[in-house]
Amino acid sequence: MQEEIKKNYGHLLEDELLQEINTIGIIKTVNAGDELIRTGQYLSAMPLLISGVIKVMREDEDGFELLLYYLEKGETCAMTLSCCTGSALSEIRAIAETESTLLMIPIEKMEEWLGKYKSWRNFIFDSYHERLMEVLETIDNIAFKKMDERLLDYLNSKAKYYDDSEIKVTHQDIAFDLHTSRVVVSRLLKQLEKTNRIKLNRNSIKLINTR
Repeated sequence: MQEEIKKNYGHLLEDELLQEINTIGIIKTVNAGDELIRTGQYLSAMPLLISGVIKVMREDEDGFELLLYYLEKGETCAMTLSCCTGSALSEIRAIAETESTLLMIPIEKMEEWLGKYKSWRNFIFDSYHERLMEVLETIDNIAFKKMDERLLDYLNSKAKYYDDSEIKVTHQDIAFDLHTSRVVVSRLLKQLEKTNRIKLNRNSIKLINTR
């Protein structure tokens, strides 16, 4: 695990901090679909993603969800950071998009490192900035893009994270992530198939030309 930590974070953090992370971090492995954080949960540790992809969502009072962004290896979640530093309850829900390995850092260490290591402060501030930009992009998509454009962006993102042009996802899953109905998703997917931009298979979608 030490080599994985250095591979993912060695270009960002100094060796002394990497040693501390390796010593006190708790390894957590999850399967695709496992819930990592639920809305209203008190968080006692911050996750560093070693491998896999995590999906972060906002949930309303009726249980409907909106995809905010994905996390990849070498990243952490700004929403988690905010809850940890402020001892607040989680405002987001996070689930494993793929089988993933995380390194859980206790809150007290995270705060201690902010004063001890400049590289850690930079990493935290950069993480806040990157997640904020992704949230703003999500807001822009909702406000300024039509649903078919949002759907194409979603499919391209999925293909990127899976590194595969064939995406295993149901119409209902897409509807949940985009906060719309399955009927709308199915209709738009059929339109995209007619224009030869995708090919619909059973429980999967093959990207052909999404430009």
